[in-house]
Formats: sequence, C-alpha cells, structure tokens
Amino acid sequence: MKVEIHTLFQYLLDTTQAEPEAFVGFSLAESPVLGDFLEDLDPTMSLDWNQKSFRGLPDLRQRVIDQAGLGGSCSADDVLITAGAAEANYLAFMQLVEPGDEIVTELPGWPQTEVLAKARGANVKLVTRNEDDGWALPMDQLAGLVTDKTRLIFLTNPNNPTGKLLTPDELHEIAQIADKVGAWLIIDEVYAGLEWRATRAPSIAGIYERGITTGSVSKALGLQGLRTGWLICRDETLVMDAVILRENSSEIMNVMGEAIAEIALRPDRLDRALAKARGDGLATLKHLDSYIASEPKLSWHPPEAGLIGLAKLAGGIDGEDFAKRLLAPPYKTFLLPGSAYGMPDHIRVGVGGGQAANLNLGLARMTDLLANWT
Repeated sequence: MKVEIHTLFQYLLDTTQAEPEAFVGFSLAESPVLGDFLEDLDPTMSLDWNQKSFRGLPDLRQRVIDQAGLGGSCSADDVLITAGAAEANYLAFMQLVEPGDEIVTELPGWPQTEVLAKARGANVKLVTRNEDDGWALPMDQLAGLVTDKTRLIFLTNPNNPTGKLLTPDELHEIAQIADKVGAWLIIDEVYAGLEWRATRAPSIAGIYERGITTGSVSKALGLQGLRTGWLICRDETLVMDAVILRENSSEIMNVMGEAIAEIALRPDRLDRALAKARGDGLATLKHLDSYIASEPKLSWHPPEAGLIGLAKLAGGIDGEDFAKRLLAPPYKTFLLPGSAYGMPDHIRVGVGGGQAANLNLGLARMTDLLANWT
C-alpha cells in the first residue's frame, strides 16, 4: 500500500520555506500558551504511561463524552484518545475498508479518506455539495450512491472546508441510508462547538450503532500542538481493534498532551474558551463577509459554523495560481487554494489565528493582487 500525497499537504510542503507576513484563512482559534495550564498541572505527575489505560486517560475520555453531549448513550469506554482527529479517522478506516470496497465521501470535504481509499484499493464515490444552495449535502444524491457494496460513508460536520452544518434531521436520515446496507458512518467533528446560526448538532455515535464520531482539541480550542483527538463508537470490537492498530503506529498515549487536554475540556474552562473563540470568530467573520461583498472578483456563502469557508474567484482566475502569487513577494500572504479540496476556482478563507494572523493586512494585499490580476 502506497499512500499518495493529497493536494492540501503537497501545497503546505511546497510553501514551508516561505515567510508570510499575513494569513487569510487561518483554520484554528487563537492558541493559548502553556502558562495558561500550569496552575492546574501536577508537577509530580509521571510522564510514564505505565498503569494508565491504553484507551487514554479515563478523566479525559469522560470529558470527551460530556462535551459531545453523549452521556445518555455512550460511556468513557466507547472513547479512544488518538493523535488528533486525523489518526482517529485513519484507525477507523484502516480496520474497516478492504480492497474493492466502496467508499462514499463528500466534495468539497476533508481529503484524507479519499487518499486512504485509493491506497487501500477501494472505490471512491463522491457526493457533490450544492454551492448554489449554500453547500447543502444533496440527500437524494447520497442515497443514490450508497449500494450493497458501500462499506463506509465519511462526512464532516460542520463541513470542512465550507462550514455548512448538517441538521439533526439530516443526520438521522444519513444514518438510515447507511443502515439500509449495513455501512459504517464516520463524521469528523473537528469544528464542533463553533456554530454561528444553530446549536451544536448531535454526534453520530449517539444516533447510529455503526456511527463513529471523531474530533480533537485542535480547531475550536486552538490546541493543535497537543496532537490530541478522539474516536467515539459504541462498537466494542471496533474500538479495541483501533487500540491494537494504534499499537503498531503511534503505540501509546501522549501523557502530557492528554493531561492538558483534560484540563481544557473541564466545563468551566471549556465554556470560557468557546465563548472567546465564538466572540472573536463571529466579529472577524462579519468583517470578512463585508470584505467579500465589496470585492467584485470574490463571492461566497459564509460558514454556518467553524472558522473557514470557500470563496469563489471570478473571471476564470485559478485558485492555485492566485495562492502562489499571493504568497510570493511583494504580497507575502498565505492562503490555501481550493484545489486542496477539489475546487480549483476557489480559495479557502477564514477568521482564525487572532491578531497574529494579520488578517487586515492580508485582505489589503488580496485586494491589490485582484485589482492587478492579468
């Protein structure tokens, strides 16, 4: 099995030597610093993993259940702590999918599953979100793509990268579509908690017996550097198989990352952190929305949740060409091209990163480039 690089990661690799002065489309909330957690950390805590659960710190696993609102349907034993949501997706995928299986996923969407499917020799079917309808997921198209050969459906909620939310009714309908053929259903929730127009949607692990919820502290809490995420599933065999598979990759728990994540997910701290991220994000989102409305060569559907969205470029401008020229002098501004998500005439824009992103500077430089585009 050879895993081919996907466009998003290739672009990041190609631009690692650049020194941008501004970021348009920063994808996570402003990050806290280690000092914010020192008062709650036990200086005598051992950094050894011995005598700890292979599934992750018990207190952290319970926090994960609580923050997802799954206390009535799932328990801490249904949680496996992972090296971010990406590892959670990987562990579930690699034990479920065999060569020749069919996978249904979304466009635009997080590209990891399509890459893994191709490496595994599985067949990928794409359900295309409707941009004219605010990036809605067409349920009739999804139902038509799912067959008796479908092993796995993979979606994101909020959608990554458009910020479109699936409603509770839609989640139940998707679960019914999956259940008709006995398919597994993974829904990645990395942006859950940052909803702008609705309350947080229910997690699929509490709705569907073959539902798998993945998430992390990376985006909404800005704790990407902890590399701490989770997989939630009520199927005991799947969780234990994921533990065994992880034993042959990242192997065992990240004690320090999990200890800090547990502190971050304590209800009082979580509420404060999400309130700040929502306040900062919503204010900046309104500013970005006004900017795009005033820019004749850009249009978008503002995200209903999360910190990023896709903006469409007018006049036949190629998103990758635009992103590369914007990163180069004299503009020195970073954003991701829409080709990273299979949308070549789009760019990813967003409101994360706080003051360090220098968003206003980046927007001014975007305006200059668009005005002088040839």
